[in-house]
Amino acid sequence: MRIKGKLTSWNDEKGFGFITPMAGGKQIFIHINAFSIRNRRPVVGEIVTYTQASDKQGRPRAIKATLTGDKLPEKTKRSNGTLTIVVALLFLITVGISVFFTKIPIHILALYMAASLLTFIMYALDKSAAQAGAWRTQESTLHLLSLAGGWPGALIAQQKLRHKTQKKTFRLVFWITVFLNCGSFAWLFTPSGAATLQSLISSIM
Repeated sequence: MRIKGKLTSWNDEKGFGFITPMAGGKQIFIHINAFSIRNRRPVVGEIVTYTQASDKQGRPRAIKATLTGDKLPEKTKRSNGTLTIVVALLFLITVGISVFFTKIPIHILALYMAASLLTFIMYALDKSAAQAGAWRTQESTLHLLSLAGGWPGALIAQQKLRHKTQKKTFRLVFWITVFLNCGSFAWLFTPSGAATLQSLISSIM
């Protein structure tokens, strides 16, 4: 059953707030991921239509929520999400090919794979914490992981988990880390980059 209420509090930084049902009753928790259409950020005072459910602890929460005046999402959004995943996978494949056909050491491929897996896990934990209202992972930590080579995992997590895809400031810094990392990877193909990498590996080994 669809319920109508008013958004009486909202923490845009953490992405959650509370709805007061129009018919009266206790406030209902709502997370940004509960909105079916997320082309804009919620604002306190807006009318929200939602379905009530319960979290793992049995606490009531809103799901399948829509804001008054929301328009149907464009069909291209799903294809754009698929494209970003393809970009992430193609980059990892490119790194793999570089290992086999150039002098790029296999350590680089291992670094990208490990960093991407770790970043995906951190995104999943952060989303779970956001839904439960628990302690969140700092955005600077997520950006640092992306810069270190975990951005393919971050891209996949953003689309598969539908997490960290709306906040413009986060997205801007994220893409800066992607370009910086890709620039660093391209630098490894230069004589100075190759020499620096070889020297670094030798000192570690």
